[in-house]
Amino acid sequence: MGGRCSKFSFCWFHSHLNPSVLESSDQENGGKNEKNLWPSFSEYSLEELKAATNGFSSENIVSEHGEKAPNVVYKGKLENGQLIAVKRFNKFAWPDSRQFIEESKQVGNLRSDRLANLIGCCYEGDERLLVAEFMPHETLAKHLFHWESQPMKWAMRLRVAFYLAQALEYCTSKGRGLYHDLNAYRILFDQDGNPRLSCFGLMKNSRDGKSYSTNLAFTPPEYLRTGRVTAESVVYSFGTLLLDLLSGKHIPPSHALDLIRGKNYLMLMDSALEGHFSKDDGTELVRLASRCLQYEARERPNAKSLVETLMPLQKETEVPSHVLMGLKQETESSTKPLSLTSFGESCLRLDLTAIHAILEKTGYKDDEGIANEVFVTLEYTTQYKREEYKLCSLHTFPSNFVLPTPMFD
Repeated sequence: MGGRCSKFSFCWFHSHLNPSVLESSDQENGGKNEKNLWPSFSEYSLEELKAATNGFSSENIVSEHGEKAPNVVYKGKLENGQLIAVKRFNKFAWPDSRQFIEESKQVGNLRSDRLANLIGCCYEGDERLLVAEFMPHETLAKHLFHWESQPMKWAMRLRVAFYLAQALEYCTSKGRGLYHDLNAYRILFDQDGNPRLSCFGLMKNSRDGKSYSTNLAFTPPEYLRTGRVTAESVVYSFGTLLLDLLSGKHIPPSHALDLIRGKNYLMLMDSALEGHFSKDDGTELVRLASRCLQYEARERPNAKSLVETLMPLQKETEVPSHVLMGLKQETESSTKPLSLTSFGESCLRLDLTAIHAILEKTGYKDDEGIANEVFVTLEYTTQYKREEYKLCSLHTFPSNFVLPTPMFD
């Protein structure tokens, strides 16, 4: 462990522990990983959200449809530094504030690493706003339809489908199985490049109950008849997303089904994927899409069946999502200052005289012999994107000796 220096020797280690990619399907606690400690649902004031979004500046709009959309999404930053997405409904939406807060809290009770979780809301006067975790790497539509450097890899497309199916299964298990207007703009990518389902679609878009804003060619047939969303309607929309992932385009289901029935499904495949997927995997995904797009709602699979079908198809599971996506992983600043105790400061300065004085005060006896020689390791670690110092004892101390801790306040 290195040579001695008087009665004390200091060994420095640098350990860079990167958070692992979460592949667990334990939805409720994020695989019991410490980095997934979500904030509780909160009620925000309008002033807080104005400040967070720079007065709802047009420069902060992240909604794909822009400023003219009836419900606009803004990027914001709270006083504590947390990035948020704020959805501001138009003044005619949710006229009943009690219904809005009740619905918001129900969705806000969901917590999953497959969702862009709802963490708060605001209802003041005519204002109705939802606050969610901010996802920095944009939408599936951006990466699938409007890519610049590279098309989305086959393994990542399979992962998107699987994670989305897990998100729907989790929501269904919590009694929130109805999702409004599921499409490629509702799938977002977090700081690790993992796909997440926007929580905004778990609430109605407006008081008139309209749940689909996309082209009628992509709307579930039963919704056109009844105007109501069902769990089977959500699975139909999942099928349209599978077509998006297969083709890299937004193909109307009727056209896709004609190709499938004519056994020309290879014509559906994105030409950028040629040679990068197996025929069996392609066939299985086409078959699943076809089942989801059945005209009769009762013939479609449920969310649990989607997960079971997609799980065996997962490829390159050991590769982090941000690597598959070709994204630069977001990291927090590694220069956060620490408030050290006097013992910690003495260690950093290698001030042996000060360290010896502190140890004597805590019961260390210099004449106890070689067994009392102190070897201290000041270990620098990077874990869960923060810094900490650890003090390690490497030799035996007298029974009455208590090591001065903690090293930082």
